[in-house]
Amino acid sequence: MLARSLRTALDTWRAASRRSLTTSAKTYPYSRAAIIPPAPAGSPPAALRQGKGLMAYLQQTLPSTEKQKIVGTLFSRTHPDRVRPGSVLTVNLTHAPTSFSGVLISIRRRGPDTSFVLRNVVQRTGVEMQFFVNSPHVKEIVVVSRAGGRDGKKRKGLKKAKLFYLRDSPERMTAMSAGVR
Repeated sequence: MLARSLRTALDTWRAASRRSLTTSAKTYPYSRAAIIPPAPAGSPPAALRQGKGLMAYLQQTLPSTEKQKIVGTLFSRTHPDRVRPGSVLTVNLTHAPTSFSGVLISIRRRGPDTSFVLRNVVQRTGVEMQFFVNSPHVKEIVVVSRAGGRDGKKRKGLKKAKLFYLRDSPERMTAMSAGVR
């Protein structure tokens, strides 16, 4: 008798829970504030449904096309127009400071999360700023001069990928960024 009443109560509970899960517009049963969102309208590509190529899909869809172009040319490892550490760049921003110029100290290549660090000496104080290429605050990146002499001048190329030693030698820093403000 007790087992039969428990079984019927369990069956009615299962039916009620199935009914509440089938409609996505209903509120969450344990809170009136939480709303279960409906399923997305479009279906993902077949490769994504199998769980393959998620990062490639995100790298193609998340950044805008102009930012993809910047990452693919200026910050690529193999592109002939890439910038190398020691180059002088100017970054125009949407907020203050509206522009910042400096020597490219390091590049961190991580696909859509690519970033770089510029260093300049402002009023005898060393200032470094890190910029993310895909940030909405970055409007444009202008190459003032390239390391290694690609802009017509013969300059000696730098041998290191990270130029953190420029923090300790202000003479080299001012020689590299001569005339940059």
